[in-house]
Amino acid sequence: MEHEVFVPVPAEALRATLTDPARVVRCVPGLQRDADAEAGPLTGRLKVRVGGNTITYRGALRVVERDGAITYEGEGTEVRGKGSAELSLTVVLTPLAEGTSLSFTGALTAAGRLADATDEARSTAGAKLLDKFVEALAALAEEPASPEEATDDDGVDDGVEEPSGRSAVFDVPLPPASLDPLLDEEFGEGLGEDFGETPIEFPAPQPAAEAAHARRTMIGRSAEEVDHAPPRGRYAPVPAPETTSAGATLRWIAPAAALALASAVVVGRALRRRR
Repeated sequence: MEHEVFVPVPAEALRATLTDPARVVRCVPGLQRDADAEAGPLTGRLKVRVGGNTITYRGALRVVERDGAITYEGEGTEVRGKGSAELSLTVVLTPLAEGTSLSFTGALTAAGRLADATDEARSTAGAKLLDKFVEALAALAEEPASPEEATDDDGVDDGVEEPSGRSAVFDVPLPPASLDPLLDEEFGEGLGEDFGETPIEFPAPQPAAEAAHARRTMIGRSAEEVDHAPPRGRYAPVPAPETTSAGATLRWIAPAAALALASAVVVGRALRRRR
C-alpha cells in the first residue's frame, strides 16, 4: 500500500512528532492506551472499520528510524476472535518550500476477519486511517512544546541560596521589647495604687419581655409570630354562627310565663268579687 500527503508544516516539526511515541498515540484514530504504565505508550486497543465491520485489535507498536525514514512496526490479535494482523509502515519526509511531503509505504499481513475482507475494502480503510492520522499530526505539530519539555531539569538554581536549617532560625535578630522606653514606667506606676472600696455598678439586665418587644420593634415581627399569625383580608377565616342553647332560652321564658300566670289569677279573683 502506498499513500502520499502534503502537510503545510516544516519537516523538523513533523519529524519531532513522528518519533515521539507519546505524541504519536494522540494522532492514531481509534487507539485506546492501556492503563498499565509499564506497558509502554504504544500499547493498547485499536478499532478499525473495514467495509461494514468494526474489528478491535489488542497489541503494540514500535517506532524505528532507519536512513532518515521512520518505520512503525506493530502486531495485534483480535479481541473477539482468533484473527491477527502484522503491520510495517514506513514514512519518508520530503521538505518543500511551503511544507513537507509525507510518503507512506506499508505492508500488511492479516488472518481472520480482516483477511476475509476484499482488497478494495482494506485499501479504503487504510487510506481513511492515514488521512485522519495526518490531520491530527499536522494539528499537533503546530502546537508549542509542553512546559515539561521546555523546563530545565538540572535541579540547580544558582540565583537562590537555601537557608542552612537551624542556624537560619536562631540568627534572626529579635525586635526590642518596647518602642517607647517610658511605657513600662507608666504602666508599672499604676499597679500598686489602691482603687478604694467604691463598688462598680453594672447596668441592670433588661427584662426579657421588654427586650423582646424592643427587638420586635426594631426588626419587625418575629418568625414565631409570622408562623402562627392568622391570615387576614380575603383569606381570613369566617367565624362560625352563634348558637343559642335551650337552657339560656328557658331562663328568659320562665319568668315571663310566671308573670302571665300571676296576672291571670289576679284578674280572675277580681271578676269573682264583682259577681
